[in-house]
Amino acid sequence: MRRKGDWMSTAKILVADDDREIVRLIADSLEDEGFEVVPAYNGVQALSLLSNPDISLLILDIMMPEMDGLEVCRRIRNNTPVPIILLSAKSRELDKVVGLEVGADDYVTKPFSINELVARVKAHLRREKRNTPVIRTEDNVVHFDEVVVHKGTFEVFKGGRNISLSTKEFQILIYLIENQNLVLSREQIYDAIWGSGSDYCDLNTVTVHIKNLRNKLDPESRYIKTIWGAGYKFTGGAVEP
Repeated sequence: MRRKGDWMSTAKILVADDDREIVRLIADSLEDEGFEVVPAYNGVQALSLLSNPDISLLILDIMMPEMDGLEVCRRIRNNTPVPIILLSAKSRELDKVVGLEVGADDYVTKPFSINELVARVKAHLRREKRNTPVIRTEDNVVHFDEVVVHKGTFEVFKGGRNISLSTKEFQILIYLIENQNLVLSREQIYDAIWGSGSDYCDLNTVTVHIKNLRNKLDPESRYIKTIWGAGYKFTGGAVEP
C-alpha cells in the first residue's frame, strides 16, 4: 500500500535481473514499502526503460543476457545521477571494485537478505534527498550554489564573476531553474523559448544553446544534467540543505 505523505512513496525503482523470481521477490518487498517498481529481464530492456525520467534508483544484476549490468551501468552513468545498486553471485573483492569503478553506488552479493536490500534502497534515496540543492528566490534574484541570477537585468554571476549569456541562453537557464529536477525534452525547451507556433523548428538549436550555456556557466555539468534519451534536468549543483 502506498503511504501518503511519505516522499519515498513517489520513488520509482527499476529492477533488472534475468531471474524472474528474483525480480518478483524484490518487487513485492519494495511495493510493500510503497515504492513503484519497473521490471526488466535483460540489459537491453533495462537500458531502453531508462528513458523514463522518473526512475529514482536502479537495481541491476551483473550477469544478464544481451547486455550485462556492468555495461548498462557504464553506458548510463555519465547521463544519469540516480543511485545504482549492482547484484552479483560473485563475492570476490575484484568484482566489487570493478562494479564500483564503472559507476555503481553499491554492490550486493547473492544470496542476499531482502530486508537488507530494501534498507540499502532507502538509505540511498535518503542520501539523494539530503543532497538536493536549495534554490532561493528573492525580489527577482535567484541563488543556487555560488551562482546569482538577476532575472530583471538578465545578469548572471558565478563566484562573483559576471557570466555573459545571450538572451536565449539566459531564457533557457531561467526555464530550467523554474522546472528544477524535472526532465525537459528539447521539444519542450524549444516551445517555451522560441514558441510552439514557430514556422521553423530545429531542435539542434536547443542542443547548441545548452552546450554554450554549459561552456560559460557549467563546464563540469554540475547544474544541468543530460538525461539519456529524454532531455535535460536542472539540479542546481550539490549544495547541502
